[in-house]
Amino acid sequence: MKLIAAVDKNWAIGFKDKLLVSIPEDQKHFRNETMGHTVVLGRKTLSGFPGGLPLKGRRNIILSAREDFTARGADIVRSTEELFGLLREIDSDDIYVIGGGSVYKLLEPYADEAIITKIDYSYQADTYFPDLDSKDNWEIVDISEEMTCFSIEYHFVKYRNKNPLEMPL
Repeated sequence: MKLIAAVDKNWAIGFKDKLLVSIPEDQKHFRNETMGHTVVLGRKTLSGFPGGLPLKGRRNIILSAREDFTARGADIVRSTEELFGLLREIDSDDIYVIGGGSVYKLLEPYADEAIITKIDYSYQADTYFPDLDSKDNWEIVDISEEMTCFSIEYHFVKYRNKNPLEMPL
């Protein structure tokens, strides 16, 4: 299972249910990585997508405890137990966790890889990704050249979890 996100200097990912910044090359990178795969996300993340619709060309699994929540073209799971039950049926290399903050926090210990766009800026934020640099079990295995979008500098960084947890039965 892979985590994929764009983070600022403080590992922030969002503010008021929106992404911090839109970088076209990051969006292209996200699309290329996740197309044809399974994405796991929370209800609030889905609501931030165009039209609040699931991503095309991917299997969307949405974790939401709200019984009245539906999303056409997506699998809805109501609990972590139900989520893990569904994820165990899918090849781990085919799963991408795409947000939000609580879903990243829940699944980070089980992921074996993280694909992070690290933005060299600090934004006002209220939602954060787990700080992989502070965790002993995560290590950087690849980093791109510095890239720029207008005045925003960023890198694509790949992390590996040296000791991911097994999903509970």
